[in-house]
Amino acid sequence: MFKRSMIAITVSLLGVFGVTAQVQAQEGPWLVRARATQLSPADKAAPLGGIGAADRITVSDKTIAEVDISYFFTPNLAAELVLTYPQKHDVMLDGAVIGSFKHLPPTLLAQYHFDPIGRFLPYVGAGVNYTRISSVHLLNGAGGLENHSFGLAVQAGVDFKLDKNWSLNLDVKRVNIRSDVTVAGAVVSHVKVDPTLLSVGVGYRF
Repeated sequence: MFKRSMIAITVSLLGVFGVTAQVQAQEGPWLVRARATQLSPADKAAPLGGIGAADRITVSDKTIAEVDISYFFTPNLAAELVLTYPQKHDVMLDGAVIGSFKHLPPTLLAQYHFDPIGRFLPYVGAGVNYTRISSVHLLNGAGGLENHSFGLAVQAGVDFKLDKNWSLNLDVKRVNIRSDVTVAGAVVSHVKVDPTLLSVGVGYRF
């Protein structure tokens, strides 16, 4: 009886592992997500020279739409490209708006996806961000910003599988975005936007 029970359990386990392997094999390598993202700048800046020793520049928070495309090289290793459209931010000096700018911040990340915990699929990532800054209008045209920024990006998140293709996603990223502030061509401050991005969204795997 014991041997028969062990054989039955072994056959059952092999069947479960076989189904799991078949499901994993059927999963496509592409994952596309649409997210709503709350962008919260760290707002660290040197005093704005020539205006006031205590005056500091801050950048407005913003909720943005985001699309990311992931490709799985293995069940655990993937690359993700995060995209959005140019975003407009107000710039404040001690709370008073002194202008605005737009930025386009595509980010490329290498990810490690941990083994599933039930329907939960956690992951971490790290990569690089390139931000293109445009449409700068500060201090009635007297001020400017450096027009691009390169920086590191780190990420952690989790997918919750709804079925074979669809999932819900929660994701948090920290991105280094920095720029020199100029007035009449002279650098007067160095702004560390360094936003934290908290995202929720839906994904489709194919």
